Amino acid sequence: MELKITNLSMEFGSLKAVDSISCSLTGGVYGLLGVNGAGKTTLMRMLTTLMRPSSGCITWDGQDIFALGSEYRKLLGYLPQEYGFYPEFSVMDYLLYIASIKGLRPSVARRRAGLLLKQVGLYGERERKMKTLSGGMKRRAGIAQAMLNDPRILILDEPTAGLDPSERVRFRNLISEMSEDRIVLLSTHIVSDIEYIAGNIFLMKNGSFLRTGSAQDIIASMPQRVWRTVVPKSQIDSFLSTFQVCNIRTVPGGAEIRVLSAEPPAEGSVEQAATLEDAFLCYFGQKGGSPDGAL
Repeated sequence: MELKITNLSMEFGSLKAVDSISCSLTGGVYGLLGVNGAGKTTLMRMLTTLMRPSSGCITWDGQDIFALGSEYRKLLGYLPQEYGFYPEFSVMDYLLYIASIKGLRPSVARRRAGLLLKQVGLYGERERKMKTLSGGMKRRAGIAQAMLNDPRILILDEPTAGLDPSERVRFRNLISEMSEDRIVLLSTHIVSDIEYIAGNIFLMKNGSFLRTGSAQDIIASMPQRVWRTVVPKSQIDSFLSTFQVCNIRTVPGGAEIRVLSAEPPAEGSVEQAATLEDAFLCYFGQKGGSPDGAL
């Protein structure tokens, strides 16, 4: 089981949305982390055969996915950032409709839909119309439809966008449960979505992979260290323009600032353990005085 990407590029005129990326996915959860506009959705659309690359190739167990065609798509489950549904359909009817499109036999489809609705916590809502569901419920219905054909490859594009924290936790747990014996690729710009469930993470910036590896690998690759310092409120603007600031908290007598810096940013600064969120800010953030996003 290998999904391999080799020198993959996608160009839209003079814009290179994906720029010569290569990687190999075998099993487990992979996180695709980057800011909006990094090229994540374009990459996922190529992986689902919705878009042909300008150059490079994608293979499944050594065979080109576009040559495999429908045989490859039978192995695929996909939850786009926005997915369509008939608002008057019940949740169950929606899943049965999607199952018919995927070619599942009616008896198999109904059994599979029932099992998945129980797994995503929507079985009690199966007769509700899709238009009456909350955002979190719709996302859960979306992952259920992506899993109808028991895919070997599950691709999820910004699956927790717009969800509240409790729904995001539920969704992460659900994805973790469903990752056994399959490849799960999860695209997001929300660090906590992948920090604890992704074994491998791809940091994507301007169409390229900036860093790859486990969360600890990426944290260890940071060229800066993390410091906590307390400064008078009058110095906050100076820190914002000089350093990458992760967090500011008002404390008696001033402000406690979490800062990325190669050296202590001020006298009395205390080094802190770095997190994946710190690494994200290190590679994708900017100083307050850098509107162009340059580090």
